[in-house]
Amino acid sequence: MKATDTTYLRRLEKPGQPVDVVIDTDAYNQVDDLYAIAYLLLSQDKLNLQAILAAPFYSPPSLGRLRQNTSAKEGMEQSYQAIQDLLHIMGKDSFSSRVFRGSEASLPDEHTPVDSPAVQELIRLAREHSPERPLYIISIAVLTNVASAILAAPDIVDRIVIIWLGGHSLDWGTCDDFNAFQDIAAARVVFGCRAAVIQLPCNGVVSEFRISGIELQYWLEGKNPLCSYLLKQTLDLMGPKATFPGWSKPLWDVVAVAWLLNPAFTDDRYEHSPIFEYDLRYAQDHTRHLISYVYHIDRDRIYEDLFQKLTSSN
Repeated sequence: MKATDTTYLRRLEKPGQPVDVVIDTDAYNQVDDLYAIAYLLLSQDKLNLQAILAAPFYSPPSLGRLRQNTSAKEGMEQSYQAIQDLLHIMGKDSFSSRVFRGSEASLPDEHTPVDSPAVQELIRLAREHSPERPLYIISIAVLTNVASAILAAPDIVDRIVIIWLGGHSLDWGTCDDFNAFQDIAAARVVFGCRAAVIQLPCNGVVSEFRISGIELQYWLEGKNPLCSYLLKQTLDLMGPKATFPGWSKPLWDVVAVAWLLNPAFTDDRYEHSPIFEYDLRYAQDHTRHLISYVYHIDRDRIYEDLFQKLTSSN
């Protein structure tokens, strides 16, 4: 596949019609995953959700994160249960059979997949699609599941589009966000395999998607069971760090779903696929294939759409 192949470049564009999607999520890691999954489930007119994949994450006390665990396997199980809990709150228990447990550890190297039910389901679904009608993978976690599927079944590369929240902006200096440094080998596989990738960088781009606790209470408090659940999850999570009334946080993962919903929500450009180095910095090679790089988001328009859908749900 050449970097200028028109079919490939077409896959980097925002689709103008309903598409099949899967979402790969470490749903227990932070509360923004729950907002993203709910947003996706409430956008079924445009996004035909095929499966939800539970992704691993490892958050030892040494990282100082709000939610902690003892292994990537435990993080994956925590995420699997968080997905099921959200489906129950939304009255979507019938979808629970479409949730799949993912990899239990990071890639051991850049050549060896970590197999799981999620990886096998992703391969199965991808093979039902084609370069002209690809499967869209919304990845809002470490790329272990996605990279494992590619390593186990290289034939799916031209049948998928990967929308990944991860890394930082190219001029940030490092690429050491949580979704990247948990499995640099997986990032190198995905960004080096010539699959169509849309990168949503964290710091410097999606960090713009901040919202305050005061705003969340205004929009969500008492609206319906889903809104009350999301608000409680957010306030419970932020409690230890909410040191003053005006605290805010980005609901990062929502933007990965928004990319598919409206061309006006983000501004993108082509970039040569960056190389994720093991020292957590980017390297550049201008002979590499192109990816679509999101450099700006319309924060207000995305939140308007998100809250309209959340507050209108039963």
